[in-house]
Amino acid sequence: MSFSGFEQADFDVFKIDGLDERMDALKSQIRPKLEDLGQHFAPTLSSIAGDEMHYHVAKHARRTKNPPKDTWVAFASNPRGYKMLPHFQIGLWETHVFIWFAVIYEAPEKEAIGKKLEDNIDSIYTRTPKDFYWSIDHMKPEATIHSELSKEDLLSMFNRLQTVKKAEILCGLNIPREQAVKLSGDEMLSKIEFVFKEILPLYKLA
Repeated sequence: MSFSGFEQADFDVFKIDGLDERMDALKSQIRPKLEDLGQHFAPTLSSIAGDEMHYHVAKHARRTKNPPKDTWVAFASNPRGYKMLPHFQIGLWETHVFIWFAVIYEAPEKEAIGKKLEDNIDSIYTRTPKDFYWSIDHMKPEATIHSELSKEDLLSMFNRLQTVKKAEILCGLNIPREQAVKLSGDEMLSKIEFVFKEILPLYKLA
């Protein structure tokens, strides 16, 4: 596999009007790169996570009207799906690349995961790199940088995961498109692997 990195054209796909038109561009422009990333990182994640990890490239199959605003490849221990499990993601919005550990609203064990995160708040707060981000909604591009969060802010997110039915928690790195397009394929692979190793303790906890 020779991942070539991301370019401006990848991000510009999300400017294309129309569901069919954007999906066609997404399939031809971005999906092959997500497949490459899936094939590259599934063995790596299997090794470091201790679970056999399978990759799932987003198909956006249920969409009938609104074109996707982001796309991704997800990694989980279930070969049939990832949404119900703690998982890893690599993907793009028009504005940035994201590399996440994620527990999204479909996960049935959210309450128990939230409690484990709460019980380990001190180490999580201290260990998380200051330039990493936290999000409570994978459907929105906005996220909060760790350096601007208090321990109480983070604890509130973990509590929300335990009590709100649609709650989510994501942690990782966002790379602005201006920076992402300057990274070679190998540099991007190294960056992603670094992030995965940093967020691995969250996966192990979950």
